[in-house]
Amino acid sequence: MSLRSRRIEQPAVLPDGTEVIVRVGVPDDPYIPRRELSTVDVELWAEDRVLAAVNTVLDPEQESEGLALAREIVAGLESGSLAPTAGAIEPLADTLR
Repeated sequence: MSLRSRRIEQPAVLPDGTEVIVRVGVPDDPYIPRRELSTVDVELWAEDRVLAAVNTVLDPEQESEGLALAREIVAGLESGSLAPTAGAIEPLADTLR
């Protein structure tokens, strides 16, 4: 399995009660088939809207590292140490695992 075929999704509840889904995987692109993409991104979703999206340093084959990244972001969001913004999650997405 890889992050091309399966996107990791982890729920988080922010201190204010807002429910957010953290998604790590190869993003959808209407012009390029997923099998040809090598970009892995992190998206934060609340209801049906994207709160933040950033690219990561992960490769699509790094599924366990993607899960670790998602869990780290969830922990930060739930504790309040991370805001649900691209600027807040980008340093984590740029860290090698």
